[in-house]
Amino acid sequence: MRTIHTIADLREALAGCGSTSFVPTMGNLHDGHLALVREAGLQGGPVVASIFVNRLQFAPHEDFDRYPRTLARDCELLEAAGCDIVFAPDERELYPQAQTYAVCPDPALADILEGEFRPGFFGGVCTVVLKLFACVQPAVAVFGKKDYQQWKVVGRMVEQFALPIRIVGGETVRAADGLALSSRNGYLDPGERARAVGLSQALARVRDAWNTAALDAAAIEAAAMAELRDGGWVPDYVSIRRQADLAVPTLQDRADGVPVVVLAAARIGSTRLIDNIEVSVAARQR
Repeated sequence: MRTIHTIADLREALAGCGSTSFVPTMGNLHDGHLALVREAGLQGGPVVASIFVNRLQFAPHEDFDRYPRTLARDCELLEAAGCDIVFAPDERELYPQAQTYAVCPDPALADILEGEFRPGFFGGVCTVVLKLFACVQPAVAVFGKKDYQQWKVVGRMVEQFALPIRIVGGETVRAADGLALSSRNGYLDPGERARAVGLSQALARVRDAWNTAALDAAAIEAAAMAELRDGGWVPDYVSIRRQADLAVPTLQDRADGVPVVVLAAARIGSTRLIDNIEVSVAARQR
């Protein structure tokens, strides 16, 4: 495996390599990232993973400066997972001048949920992803479905710009107790970690209520928010959305068994976690 730090060296290394599979990351890797790398290997090679903590997607009050940088360890894990090239540019390489050109993602998809609570987040994500796509020029890119809205936003960007890239969603990897793996789980103290499984448990109860209860979506969501607050969380949202476009499902969608996804974001202590669970149900009897 090679570790490359400049765009010129990356392009030279990939010249003539054919179809490349790509996994963009911010480093501080865990088994969820490595599952994406292994999925990329199934799509064709060589496999390129990037490690870059992207300032553009962090608000001034967020954790850009303290986000863990663990390049040496990350490279060892990537090599063991079958990665061929690690692209690890510094800020001066990827942003040699102020990034005054930026992607403005579709507000209908990007200004809801995470976009409502983190204004500008998806613009920063799309800008760096488009730039990384220009550097790597992959045929396939794998994004984790744990960041469900990000996966959808990037997919829409690829469609809108007619990029010759197939976007693959990698399934969420969870700890034995159900907590979705996340680099930010490392911020949790032991007591917070023990309680953190409550987020995935709340999502599972929303799924079951959507499948079986007579309650409407708003009532189900409100009950889940109250449950999280009672458990010591500070929730931003719990929301039932259509999988296809993250729109609010209609009563007819529910009757027809349209696939939905339940998404949530909440703080436990000072750590903000996100999670989701997909729900597919048979059409209801009318």
